[in-house]
Amino acid sequence: MDEKTQLERWEKELVNPSISKFPERKPEFETPSGIPLPRVAMPEDRDYLEELGFPGEYPFTRGVQPTMYRGRLWTMRQYAGFASAEESNKRYRYLLQNGQTGLSVAFDLPTQMGYDADDPMAEGEVGKVGVSISSIHDMELLFKDIPLDKVSTSMTINSPASVLLAMYIAVAKKQGVSEKELRGTVQNDILKEYIARGTYIFPPAPSMRLITDVFQYCEKNIPRWNTISISGYHIREAGSTAVQEVAFTLADAIAYTDAAIKAGLEVDGFASQLSFFFAAHSNFLEEVAKFRAARRLWAQIMKERFGAKDPRSWMLRFHTQTGGCTLTAQQPENNIVRVAIQAMAAVMGGTQSLHTNSMDEALWLPTEKSVMVALRTQQILGHESGIADTIDPLGGSYVIEYLTDEICELAKEYIKRIDDMGGALKAIDQGYMQSEIQNSAYDYQKAVESKKEIVVGVNAFTVKEEIELEALRVDQSIEINQRERLKKLRDSRDQQKADALLASLESASNGSENLMPLLINCVENEITLGEICKVLRKTWGEYQPPAWI
Repeated sequence: MDEKTQLERWEKELVNPSISKFPERKPEFETPSGIPLPRVAMPEDRDYLEELGFPGEYPFTRGVQPTMYRGRLWTMRQYAGFASAEESNKRYRYLLQNGQTGLSVAFDLPTQMGYDADDPMAEGEVGKVGVSISSIHDMELLFKDIPLDKVSTSMTINSPASVLLAMYIAVAKKQGVSEKELRGTVQNDILKEYIARGTYIFPPAPSMRLITDVFQYCEKNIPRWNTISISGYHIREAGSTAVQEVAFTLADAIAYTDAAIKAGLEVDGFASQLSFFFAAHSNFLEEVAKFRAARRLWAQIMKERFGAKDPRSWMLRFHTQTGGCTLTAQQPENNIVRVAIQAMAAVMGGTQSLHTNSMDEALWLPTEKSVMVALRTQQILGHESGIADTIDPLGGSYVIEYLTDEICELAKEYIKRIDDMGGALKAIDQGYMQSEIQNSAYDYQKAVESKKEIVVGVNAFTVKEEIELEALRVDQSIEINQRERLKKLRDSRDQQKADALLASLESASNGSENLMPLLINCVENEITLGEICKVLRKTWGEYQPPAWI
């Protein structure tokens, strides 16, 4: 078939291109999600301007704000946290001094799992993959000389999210900052922990109670706080495709919305405080379309499925992080280019905040120099590239609109399957989403090994190189110091009052009252994260995944 005949064939097929309509088509190219890419994308028989609408209007395909970055740039929020609260505080102030506009806290594994630094389960892990926070005093040191009414803070914490939020509120009070002035996000997304990440503590029912308690408390007391960051990022890092990332994230969001409504909350009361978290990978066109599709789908779900009336409830606002799993230890300087492409996709897709990974993250904790380059990447995009000067600059592109439509349809199919199983919790219990992600990860690895997918510096364009592992290391003294600090805390606090509060917590955890006010009271009286979680473990038990997963 000659080129002209082939082009005519594609033009006919692309009146309304669809995988389901053309199952026999074997395209020359496809996206990583398996969506066929036409040789030349052609316009469909429709008025694009009328179909797409405008930014800031339902269904928000083109963006949630009418001015987007012409009003102000996205929040540049570099994820950071390591070793002690003092060390992390230094990094935060360094980043703020160099133009970062929001903080993002990484906690170590003991903190994420609800253990104090002196717990036997924490041995050897204190401060290793994030900052160690056991008490209000640690949290106070973490934000020393950082006014909490002036910054927006994101905390990547899930199972014990309510406890860390309580500590943050308590520190703000010590600074004289009202709860109503606080801005930020707590990740608070337990379902993706069951699916893809593994830092869960409690079974689903009490975990969902903690989440809806945060929804309810923040709706009344911290109106500018995002009560959850429903995370597709970790689903993508585990090996999902872009389509699965959208579908499974929105399925989780549906489950949280259902749980909040069943807990007695009005959808328009809490929905505007929901936020999302996505990955940005290197297939530029698919990633841009993914963000646009997610916005459109969520608007439709909130309006049509849940009957939300407030336009703010329809808006999918999201943070983006460039793809950690795409970074290579080989030729790490190449990661600067990968991160720039991924960051540009996030901006073109309309993200509200962005973290850019550092080039050396596949090797060690990032150095200050590499963190600076990552931050400067965002600043160059915002101030030099021109892509922020117009809203949805790729809107109306034939191929972008085609991919946006395809991702929407394929994600809807996944969501319907999950609905048919009884929702996200049932699908997780059956291992459906876990299995789909594992299969996608396996397929991708096979594609890399067969060189169907090229990873520059790994399976092509390789060089001989020697890299000495060095840079930032977490000293063992961090763990020793944390243990000593906790001993002093327990020796000096009012133990009788602490015991009474822990007894009240045990009683309340067996009831149905909102636990947030009691948690704030506990941490203000120097009760530690581990002590709180120990009581809740006693009451609720620990989640055990099905043996076959």
